[in-house]
Amino acid sequence: MLVVASCNDQHFLRNTPKSIDAFELLRAKGFEVSDAQLQECMSNLLARSRDSIAADRFTHQYYDGKQSWVWVNRKGVSEQAAQFLSYLREQVPQLGFSSRAFYLDTIAADLERMETLQFDTSLYNINKVMARLEYHLTKAYLRYTLGQRYGFVNPRRLFNRLDASHTDTLGRPLGYALLYDVDVELAPNDFAQRALRQVCPDSLEAYLSDIQPHDSLYYRLLRQLPQAQGDAAQQKRLMANIERRRWRERQRPADRFLIVNVPAFHLWAVTPDSAIDMRIACGAVKTKTPLLNSRITYMQVNPEWIIPTSIVKNDVSRHAGDSAYFARNNYYIEDKATGEHLNPVAVSKQMLLSGKYRVAQKSGVGNSLGRLIFRFQNKFSVYLHDTSSPGVFSRLNRAVSHGCVRVQQPFRLARLLLGDVDDWTLDKIRISIGMRPETKQGHDYVLAHAADEEPPRPIRSHGISPSMPLFITYQTLFQNPVSGVLEVYPDVYGYDTALMRALRIYTN
Repeated sequence: MLVVASCNDQHFLRNTPKSIDAFELLRAKGFEVSDAQLQECMSNLLARSRDSIAADRFTHQYYDGKQSWVWVNRKGVSEQAAQFLSYLREQVPQLGFSSRAFYLDTIAADLERMETLQFDTSLYNINKVMARLEYHLTKAYLRYTLGQRYGFVNPRRLFNRLDASHTDTLGRPLGYALLYDVDVELAPNDFAQRALRQVCPDSLEAYLSDIQPHDSLYYRLLRQLPQAQGDAAQQKRLMANIERRRWRERQRPADRFLIVNVPAFHLWAVTPDSAIDMRIACGAVKTKTPLLNSRITYMQVNPEWIIPTSIVKNDVSRHAGDSAYFARNNYYIEDKATGEHLNPVAVSKQMLLSGKYRVAQKSGVGNSLGRLIFRFQNKFSVYLHDTSSPGVFSRLNRAVSHGCVRVQQPFRLARLLLGDVDDWTLDKIRISIGMRPETKQGHDYVLAHAADEEPPRPIRSHGISPSMPLFITYQTLFQNPVSGVLEVYPDVYGYDTALMRALRIYTN
């Protein structure tokens, strides 16, 4: 038998239990509660489910493992069922989501049926209603709590399955390019058990508060969402960036950091004493700059460019045997095993594609990396660096590179990263990259080597200590870290579109 009654106060809908004896006269087949039938009804619901998202898989695993039911039992419905329904009715529209995604009408109808004892022996058999109510409440609860705590979309799963790295003869993806390598918090395997343990009078309200994003920009964007009604483009931009603020990165900007926002084609470097910003160029749409967090640990002066295998395969290899091409670009070919430099005339395309040879560009003027490169650990062999083609910074769309980030003012960035360094060290960098020195020691050095056909470079590298936290991010609604102004940028890689496609289960 079941007991359902409710009343309202400021926060909770509380049950007023009745004894089982009060329902002795209601012994009818449509009102008989059977543990076996309850479990059979739940099994049928699980068999028909389409568990395409993590929260739904957690729901399936929980009930498939014959765990204790949470919201209903043979004696009725817990007060937390009505409490949570009331909470979702308020919250879901504020997030821009559909009530259907959280089964609000279905839950409300079944709660009403339980409260008014409107059962029969078929579709609205009490066992079917109780199982359906339990299932939908848990599914809605896990969708909401997992989404607000960890994000409704897993960014690793989304972005690392966007661009095919290679395909079969029919064009079907056989692998995908790695585009996202930010360390974000992910739901643990026992998330469902942990979350559902909070469905009790003393902890549900506190838990629903605790899981909310701890990010001021999240709430700033959320407050703008109602104003975007009727503006599809702005609503899409807001919801995509709101979702990004739900992803909790383990490494976060503090008082000293460098952030690259790809859609802005801009970087900002901030320290407690100063801040600079400058234009950048990023990866083209086919060779996207990956999103990552790292730390800049050192800079190189006049680096050589070890040409990535993908560029050798797609571009350089077709020039095999053309010594003029290699000379014009200052390229050389090296045997990886022996270190021997080979004459380009003697190297075939098959040799270049074999993986046994390295193609590199000599350092200095004309090098594709420019005169300065800022190194940081990552899986992509991408870095921040100067460029031999500064004209790119006059373009509006600067998605032009093979993935690295080209910086407009590399020496200015170097000065900020080096911090409180002596003037001679700065002059050694200036001299090495062809700039005029500013100290007497620097001028004396230049005069001493004025007659040299190729003057020695006084510095080749320098450590960045302490290392500079680096964030390469993608935000089309971006809060300027210096001014605090909310800035709008185009969706150059189509990531907002991909995010909204993944969120469609919640918005339709």
